Amino acid sequence: MAKSEIKKVVLAYSGGLDTSVILKWLQTTYACEVVTFTADLGQGEELGPARDKALLLGIRPESIYMDDLREEFVKDFVFPMFRMNALYEGQYLLGTSIARPLIAKRQIEIARAVGADAVCHGATGKGNDQVRFELAYYAMEPSIKIIAPWREWDLGSRTKLIAFAESHQIPIAKDKYGEAPFSVDANLLHSSSEGKVLEDPAVEAPEMVYMRTIAPEAAPDKATTITIDFEKGDPVAIDGVRMSPATLLTKLNELGKANGIGRLDLVENRFVGMKSRGVYETPGGTILHQAHRGIESITLDREAMHLKESLMPRYAELVYYGFWFTPEREMIQALCDRSQELVTGGVTLKLYKGNVTVIGRESPYSLYDKELVTFEEGAVAYDHRDAQGFIRLNALRLRTLEMRRRKAGA
Repeated sequence: MAKSEIKKVVLAYSGGLDTSVILKWLQTTYACEVVTFTADLGQGEELGPARDKALLLGIRPESIYMDDLREEFVKDFVFPMFRMNALYEGQYLLGTSIARPLIAKRQIEIARAVGADAVCHGATGKGNDQVRFELAYYAMEPSIKIIAPWREWDLGSRTKLIAFAESHQIPIAKDKYGEAPFSVDANLLHSSSEGKVLEDPAVEAPEMVYMRTIAPEAAPDKATTITIDFEKGDPVAIDGVRMSPATLLTKLNELGKANGIGRLDLVENRFVGMKSRGVYETPGGTILHQAHRGIESITLDREAMHLKESLMPRYAELVYYGFWFTPEREMIQALCDRSQELVTGGVTLKLYKGNVTVIGRESPYSLYDKELVTFEEGAVAYDHRDAQGFIRLNALRLRTLEMRRRKAGA
């Protein structure tokens, strides 16, 4: 791609060292106009400094976009994924993965609005995020040009980044001069920590890594009991108080943090082919995951549930790999959402020292029939003798196989 082809680029900008260096590098290397986009996904950081630094680096006020996407993030991305009970490799609640398509979507929308011919991200060449961002860019805008500095420049170390920043009068926070003990990515759903002190999977993560949860050992000795109400598979209220999607997840995060819930130390398989160790904190999401499975247990038909569960690993892979805007993900989502039409009711949970336990569930559409399953004689017409024919029919192929085995051995 000829650098002269780029006239205007939209940069996913956090205001940190890396993206500030990228901003100046774009200006000096591509000699193009830069538009910055900073998304508020509930990462818990003050976004004002990002605007100030962008202005300092010569970005015009009208070219600085700072969007509060928390409600859209939870309603249109987190909740659909949680309807599917998605877990990557059986454990990871996909907190980083699910944020990338929304950031990319808004970035492309801004590029269209300002007439930009390129977009830029700060993901490294070893990670999953470069794939997630770029697949989403191309899915939404097939002809878009993509700039990935970490695959182009020679600033391959923190020392070189700092030297570049100093030579171009880019302000550097004092804590950035030292080697960061690990890197962090955060949003309203989770925080993710990896690298440096976490690179040896045999060594326990130090307590300083955990920022969104207290240690389970330090959690209260008394359990917290809550009820979450669902409508069509989505949570709508906690203890009878209706809340917006982002407000509800924020409240669950507070409850999870106070009870030491949501820690995960995981060695996972990256899409690019290597294994990596990450420490995740998903306090509210962990509670929500268990609650949703609880309401499904009484409202989903057995075969519908089993079919949905069989598709879950595939769905989770699609989200993890970055294939959110694809027909296959949308097809599975449509099946999932169809299954949720009567997933309505309340789930009561006990939160205690890192654990989430479902202790009650009820629904106006419950398939649970107390009279049908009771050990006592009930009024329901269930003849125990019917089970004999049912068993013999299911055993027919097994009996046939055994008779063939005996014949072959004779």
